Amino acid sequence: MKTAALLLVSVLGWAEDYYPKPDKKGGWRLAKPAAVGLDEAKLDAAFEYTKTTSQHGGLLVVRQGKLVYEKYFGRGAREALPELASCGKAFTSVALGMAMQDKPELFSKGLDEKAYVPKFLPEAAFPLDDPRKAEITLGQVLSMSAGLRGTNPVYVKGQRQEWADPTIDNGPWSTTDEFALKQSLWCAPGDCYSYSTASSHIPAIVVRKVMGMEMEDYMRKRLTGPLGFGTWSYAMYRPKLKSGIDAEGRMLHTPGGGSIAVRATDVLRFGYLMLKEGKWGAKQILPKEFVKMCGRSVSYNPHYTHSFNFNVNDDEHVKGAPKDAYWKGGAGGYAIYVVPSLDLVIYKMGGTEAQYDPALTRLPVRYTYDGSRDGWKAMPGVGAGTEKTLELVVASLNGTR
Repeated sequence: MKTAALLLVSVLGWAEDYYPKPDKKGGWRLAKPAAVGLDEAKLDAAFEYTKTTSQHGGLLVVRQGKLVYEKYFGRGAREALPELASCGKAFTSVALGMAMQDKPELFSKGLDEKAYVPKFLPEAAFPLDDPRKAEITLGQVLSMSAGLRGTNPVYVKGQRQEWADPTIDNGPWSTTDEFALKQSLWCAPGDCYSYSTASSHIPAIVVRKVMGMEMEDYMRKRLTGPLGFGTWSYAMYRPKLKSGIDAEGRMLHTPGGGSIAVRATDVLRFGYLMLKEGKWGAKQILPKEFVKMCGRSVSYNPHYTHSFNFNVNDDEHVKGAPKDAYWKGGAGGYAIYVVPSLDLVIYKMGGTEAQYDPALTRLPVRYTYDGSRDGWKAMPGVGAGTEKTLELVVASLNGTR
């Protein structure tokens, strides 16, 4: 009976509790795409498409716990450490989820806890500049329905709107305490969705307050260490600053709105943690229910398909992907995808020249770039290709959906 069960695991690829070793100790187990039901020619077509969406990058696919596809272009490489822009927001969400698990006494109401209270935010947040902020919950902050001013368009009960008010900058200043804590409201808490980088920095402040350390330090201890990450950091973070932000755009505190720099196969580890519902080996790194909420529409945001800093597909707006697919994209053409029903994790690596510049990341460059993308120009109308890349990879399954 045991032999038969092992055979089923080997053939079908399910029921196996596998977790990859750190790259320096062997890394991911490898397989050909066909071994897990993927058409390599179709994956190659997906890869060629990604090359039209960003100057540098790559495409990596893990199915059934096996790294089956890994190709790069330009400055993209396994050892590259580019700045991943808003993909960092997903890491911020996970950090808050871990803090809720570590300090349950502070989160007795879970994500219904009010966010703008002294136990979560520093003195600089008080008195509140808008009394309505007292009603904002952690769940609303994570799902960007807190009402904090962000970019157009906004969504109200699924309806897209363009607000007459000018869009407030979502750039580096949005991920400083000074900016995020004083960001104005565009609507009452819970009444609309607006993509607000300032909103995604609030959880980083909460993590720092309740754990008594910078979010980056906390993540090294609880997330990237246990998962076996190699070198990584936050490009925009400089802890020795005296305040806010310096002339180079670096910040005193870990920026919750993005700027993380991570190796490609370690991005896959992050996605695989989500696929495994927060478990890594014998450890429950992240609450299982929190992970499930990341992958579906949540009650905190009834306006748009955005959960806790992930886009979700339970309304099937991405026609060529399963309903349970979810992902986080970032400027420069990056995207991290998780598709539980297909046992699939995908990383669409992207990036501009500036995002790979060690002057920005302050991280070592351990590979050689061949100059092949120096003259690359974006094609009109192509865009980041986030959803199409997902559809192309899913389409590579040989009838095994």
